[in-house]
Amino acid sequence: MATYKKRGYKPKNKEEERAFTEQGSTTAEVFSSLDESASRSEQWVARNQNYILGVIGVVAVAVLAYLGYYQFVQEPKNASAANEMLYPNQYFNEALQSTTEKDSLFMLALNGAEGKYGYLDIIEEYSGTPSANIATYSAGMAYKELQQYDKAIEYLEKVAPDEEITASLALGGIGDSFLQLGQTEDALNYYEKAFSKDVNELTTPRYLYKAGIAALELGSKEKALGYFQRIKDDFPNSEEARTIDVFIGMAQTQ
Repeated sequence: MATYKKRGYKPKNKEEERAFTEQGSTTAEVFSSLDESASRSEQWVARNQNYILGVIGVVAVAVLAYLGYYQFVQEPKNASAANEMLYPNQYFNEALQSTTEKDSLFMLALNGAEGKYGYLDIIEEYSGTPSANIATYSAGMAYKELQQYDKAIEYLEKVAPDEEITASLALGGIGDSFLQLGQTEDALNYYEKAFSKDVNELTTPRYLYKAGIAALELGSKEKALGYFQRIKDDFPNSEEARTIDVFIGMAQTQ
């Protein structure tokens, strides 16, 4: 147990004097060791000063270079890409509403016209930007609507998961394309990935529903029942929940 010693304290006997002397010696050794360590550290810093300053300089230059690149190169590139997206987005949205010119409008969205970029141009010219990622998704969905399912899968597989809902929609689009190609097992696999990617009120019940239908087609009624029941329990206000009891009944009787 440590004992507090007042200033001017004198040992009462030889044993206390010996202990007091040893404690003082130990303390002196500790401070001496600290002094030696500090001295060695100072010497090391002095010997390697140029190297240390060089490392700091490299780091500072790298940080400034990154900030400069982002401000003067990447940000303008992002802004330009976003501006170019206006043209193909217009045709894509018109195609979704059209009943007579759907295919030609999707082609305009993909390829552009009159000197304006389409999605494919934006993907090539603005690689690495958020707009290029959205353009990749939109191109995949356009090819799906054009019933070019192999190309749809090719582009949708390249969508970076920067936004969870977009990633879920891309995975679901791949599932839809595989289903149209008659590859139901692959479709089910992607539907399962889609509803697992991001749990939300929009995409999760949609792809649970599609996964259940695909599972029924494959004869996996227990898996289908689980997906349908989850819609009923977890997403009772979704569009899919309106008729889910019918599909629950189908899964129970098949």
